[in-house]
Amino acid sequence: MKCYEIFARLSPELTNEIFAHLIEHERPVYKAMIQNVATRRKLRSVFIERKPRDERHVWLKQALSLKSADDIATQLLQIWLLGAHRQMICDFLDLLGIKHDGKGVVDDLPAEPRREALAGTITKLLENRPPEVVAVYLHAFQAMGQTGWSTLDEILATDPRIALRIS
Repeated sequence: MKCYEIFARLSPELTNEIFAHLIEHERPVYKAMIQNVATRRKLRSVFIERKPRDERHVWLKQALSLKSADDIATQLLQIWLLGAHRQMICDFLDLLGIKHDGKGVVDDLPAEPRREALAGTITKLLENRPPEVVAVYLHAFQAMGQTGWSTLDEILATDPRIALRIS
């Protein structure tokens, strides 16, 4: 699943959470995203900025759900996950014994872990985090890698706890 497809499946609540995080903590990124989306849609950014926030976020979600916006969607998910959910990323990597810089960034991703280790790690992440956030992270993790892990692909396709439903 590509990042634009992840955006297409986000709940309205999580969509608003992502955009609220960007507004509060990454305002220049939020403004640049609006400008970029507007330019691609052959609009002026003021057209988007003047919409009421809820309406603007629905419109932006639709725009980021297009295949042509995958690069923007990928960048936004990376920024949001590393900003708002860094501890979850670090926990995921730590539980799998993957070395990182302490901020969730990995230089070289090792070979995929055993299925049992991966499934156990996912279960631990779900113990105290919203399932949709865990699902977004895992799907984005797969989308951002060069090849991804086939075992994680199988788990994402079969585990209903981390399914992203079309909204």
